[in-house]
Amino acid sequence: MAGYQDIEFEGAGRRLRLETLIRLRWLAVAGQTISVIVVGLWLEFPLPLLPAAVLIALLAAVNFFLAVRFPPAHRLTPASAFLLLAFDLCQLTALLFITGGLANPFAPLVCVPVIISSSLQPIRFSLPLGFLSFLGITALAFTPFPLPWFPGTLLVVPPILTAGFWFAIVSTTAFAAFYSYRVSQEAAELSNALQATELILQREKHLSQLDGLAAAAAHELGTPLATISVVAREMERELGSDERFREDVQLLRSQSERCRDILRRLTTLSTEDEAHMRVLPLSSLLEEVLAPHREFGIRLNLVENSDRVGEPVGNRNPGILYGLGNLLENAVDHAREEVTVTVDHTPERVTIVIEDDGDGYAADILQRIGDPYVTKRQRDERAGGLGLGLFIAKTLLERSGAKLTFGNRTGDRPGARVSVDWPRARMEAKGAK
Repeated sequence: MAGYQDIEFEGAGRRLRLETLIRLRWLAVAGQTISVIVVGLWLEFPLPLLPAAVLIALLAAVNFFLAVRFPPAHRLTPASAFLLLAFDLCQLTALLFITGGLANPFAPLVCVPVIISSSLQPIRFSLPLGFLSFLGITALAFTPFPLPWFPGTLLVVPPILTAGFWFAIVSTTAFAAFYSYRVSQEAAELSNALQATELILQREKHLSQLDGLAAAAAHELGTPLATISVVAREMERELGSDERFREDVQLLRSQSERCRDILRRLTTLSTEDEAHMRVLPLSSLLEEVLAPHREFGIRLNLVENSDRVGEPVGNRNPGILYGLGNLLENAVDHAREEVTVTVDHTPERVTIVIEDDGDGYAADILQRIGDPYVTKRQRDERAGGLGLGLFIAKTLLERSGAKLTFGNRTGDRPGARVSVDWPRARMEAKGAK
């Protein structure tokens, strides 16, 4: 399971697509152009039109070059994305610098490149971009260029208000960047965990389907082996008196018969599995879950509150077997002496409760049980066992229709308690008796 936890958050699948950035830049070019036209030409505010036009044209030229030079599906490396976002930040900062600095109502837009970087880029690239943004915002506070305003009127922003603008934009950038980073990181962890869940489920299904593969192999190989056996028998009859070939022919025939015996046994096993493995009573399913954990020095108690007569009989579900097995493994890992598995079934419900006599769950951990990479039961506990594996188990069991409840045992008995509850119809195979 550790291999799944090593999936990197900064994988290639999270690289920024160039076409997405190009489209956002064209929106920026359009927005900046419209703003300059409205302020400088329509409202006729004094505005450095030529420097502003040069900055906007520079952004448009770089964007046009990227659109022509690279295919739409091209994905940027983290270093390339950092350079482009840094260029966007510098271009916007320069445009704001000559149009009033922090007094410009569009000044908060300097946080956009940082937010994009924090949601998609590795943190080693987002932090330098955030520092560059901090320097740019600080420079905007000391711009000598006034805010374009009505001709003949100089709009003077008090220093205390400028300091407020500076603090508001810096704090907004930092908060928004951190928030987007955390949300993106959790989404990536969830995606990786779900991917690992699919891999686990595929492996379990593959193992359960090997008997069908064996039957198919036996069927396909049976005819050519029968032909080889017949030919070998004829060769033995014809060459039996020839000392040069007798031993070789006998070896060929014996080995062909051995292959047929092996395939016959595979076919027999597959037929038996059809009846005994693909459809399981609830008691057999629990025994299959309990068996691998009986040799770890922890006493396993199975309490059946309902008679086995009339118990549910369902298909052998690899997801249920893996999920219950993982819950039981966690209980055994954290138990002191014993683990109790209680099973109860009614005409409507099937409930399995797994309890251990360990320390139980800490209150803050209980609120996050089932999230990917929650790796501890108690804050001072170093042992893992409640991370991605528990998330996969919870996901697979919920796919089967189960509802999971995590908690601690009540009364004077310490320990954790996990309840898994299904509608009985979801546990029974159609046509099973």
